[in-house]
Amino acid sequence: MDDGYRDGESDGELVARSCSGDMGAFEVLVRRNHSAAHRMALLSGAGSDAEDVVQDAFVRVFDGLAGFRLDAAFRPWLLQTVVNLARDLHRSRARRLRLQDRVALLGEHRGEADHRREADPQRVALLADRDRALWSALWALPEKDRQVLGCRFLLELSERETAEVLGWPLGSVKSRTSRALTRLRELIAPEPAESAEISEVSR
Repeated sequence: MDDGYRDGESDGELVARSCSGDMGAFEVLVRRNHSAAHRMALLSGAGSDAEDVVQDAFVRVFDGLAGFRLDAAFRPWLLQTVVNLARDLHRSRARRLRLQDRVALLGEHRGEADHRREADPQRVALLADRDRALWSALWALPEKDRQVLGCRFLLELSERETAEVLGWPLGSVKSRTSRALTRLRELIAPEPAESAEISEVSR
């Protein structure tokens, strides 16, 4: 496999090669998009299961390559799959926690509630390259605000791509982004340079 050549190809070209059985091309797609997929999983609440969500997403995407339109963008399709899997995980967790709560009320497995309160290392992967205070403020936002800001400014997706990833109308992406930025400003006390940067982002 000529990595140098493949890394210069577009995602669409790599998808076409992958559909024809070229596993090396799909490996390049995985390397190219893994970081964005992992961030999306974290932003969607996957927490310590983020890597499992990402791996499952790549498997699903690979299985669905035959139906992928080659003129479409690969990354939004992948990230939408990540979001859907993270949502499924969240529902599964919620059902499991409800069951554990019932068990706890009956006096069984009394220690399980404490385990659920242990710190979830959701932020660890992002703290290395994002300012700690800004990330803390971002995580304090509601999940939908966090997702839309993550798509738009951490993953640098367009409004249309963000709408595709999150399954929202385009107008909802625009209005939610504006409200989320306002909430973010209220949560942080920016230095002058940071304030200018946030103002530039919101334009």
